Amino acid sequence: MDIVFFREYCLSKKGVVEDTPFDNNTLCFKVGGKIFAIIDIELFESVNLKCDPDWAEELREEYVDIVPGYHMNKKHWNTVAFNKTVADKLILELVDHSYEMILDTLPKKVKDLISKS
Repeated sequence: MDIVFFREYCLSKKGVVEDTPFDNNTLCFKVGGKIFAIIDIELFESVNLKCDPDWAEELREEYVDIVPGYHMNKKHWNTVAFNKTVADKLILELVDHSYEMILDTLPKKVKDLISKS
C-alpha cells in the first residue's frame, strides 16, 4: 500500500477531512471533527487507528506489527505498520473500524449532516 491509495481510501468515506494539526508531517483524517487515523506523511511507515479495546489486544497478540498506539491512549489506539506482516486488506478493515467507532460517538445531529453529504 502506498500513501496515495491510503489517503484516497480515507477521503472516500463520508464526511472525512484531512488536517495537519500537530505539524507539517503528521496527517490526520477526521470525521465530525474527531481523528480516526494518523500517519506520518514523510515516512509513511505506520498508521494510528482507534480500535475496540478487546480487539486491539487480540490484534497485538496475533501481529508483531500491531502495537499499542504511539503517543495515544494505549487501550483504545493501535499503531499498525505498513508493508509488513499485516495484510493491506486487514489495514483497510481497521481503518473502517476506526472510522465507525468515531462516527458512533458523534451527536445525532452531526451524524445526520454527514449522512447527507
